[in-house]
Amino acid sequence: MIDLRLLREDPDRVRASQRARGEDVALVDALLSADERRRSSGVRFDELRNEQRSLGKLIPKASAEEKAELLKQAGQLAGDVKAADAERDAADAETQELLLRLGNLVHPDVPVGGEEDFVTLETHGTIRDFGAEGFEPKDHLELGQLLGAIDVERGAKVSGSRFYFLTGVGALLELALVNAAIAQATAAGFTPMLTPALVRPQSMAGTGFLGQAAQDVYHLDKDDLYLVGTSEVPLAAYHMDEIIDAERLPMRYAGFSPCFRREAGSHGKDTKGIFRVHQFDKVEMFSYVHPDDSEAEHQRLLEWEKQWLTSLELPFRVIDVATGDLGSSAARKFDCEAWIPTQGKYRELTSTSDCTEFQSRRLSIRLREGKQVRPLATLNGTLCAVPRTIVAILENHQQADGSVRVPEVLRPYLGGREVLEPTAK
Repeated sequence: MIDLRLLREDPDRVRASQRARGEDVALVDALLSADERRRSSGVRFDELRNEQRSLGKLIPKASAEEKAELLKQAGQLAGDVKAADAERDAADAETQELLLRLGNLVHPDVPVGGEEDFVTLETHGTIRDFGAEGFEPKDHLELGQLLGAIDVERGAKVSGSRFYFLTGVGALLELALVNAAIAQATAAGFTPMLTPALVRPQSMAGTGFLGQAAQDVYHLDKDDLYLVGTSEVPLAAYHMDEIIDAERLPMRYAGFSPCFRREAGSHGKDTKGIFRVHQFDKVEMFSYVHPDDSEAEHQRLLEWEKQWLTSLELPFRVIDVATGDLGSSAARKFDCEAWIPTQGKYRELTSTSDCTEFQSRRLSIRLREGKQVRPLATLNGTLCAVPRTIVAILENHQQADGSVRVPEVLRPYLGGREVLEPTAK
């Protein structure tokens, strides 16, 4: 959530952020009104309580006649205090409810617009000309079937659409990717973490995934637990309700977990293969930093993502995501999109978001700096979302006979294998 003091001091900035996101601007004025009622009702309650205490001190010393009148006043005052307390609680609850609906303040440099209004910051690698090489590229599903690596038919039979099996070298390729990604993250100073896939509502809400993203989340009603769509959620909640000494920052974690997404609203999109699925594994980077260092950390996370994609020898571009395509927690987000030959376009493989103090306020995670205690900043960045990375590797490194060249960074994790060979023609 944002800082209420900032809202009071500069409501136009918050209105502009909501407008840029394409969100409800009227929410800002509703929140200002609720906050004013919360504060005024709090003052009223305190005044009545002080009056009640003062009256309580007079009663024991009063004469019998005076005591009767004071007791009458005390009874009426008790009712007023109870009413003021209820009014204060109601205003506070309304303020918190509205505050939780408000997105993070958008960074001033973020391009304004919708999904297609991003700005391309840089491109890397060379897109292969398969025509010049004399063959038509196969898509990842055909390659995966030739290699005995992907089985979507049995995935659908067992679990339904958008589920899959990774088999043989497909399973080995996932393990290679995960191990290589964790090795890079560990070398960069991240603490590797295996995280829970089920979290409590306060963990999911605290990271901002029960707002605009709620329709994409799986909920277990009987247990009131949520399946995570990313290990960002348990990693963010890991230090919930804690105060961290500033000297310990930055703290960086690399979480590996299964991820579950309903993909609501994606009907008809990427239905073939394993590009858009309901369950997948991912290595996620997560940072806790001093608020003054969040922008610099955001660039560092982006550099680690670029290092990873470069090591996989993939052509990709970096985009500055537009305001209307930001998650509610993100002040700014960069995506790395790899070239997918059979689609003829770049598709998102990794993203990194600067969430500033938004999540830490919701999760009550603070830093201690001398005598001052204040919210810290959190950031997240995908290192390896496994299925999409497999898609990009198979399509970009395929050869005319259906085999796939293994990037050098993965070979030590595949027993030195340089090429994945078809098992079926």
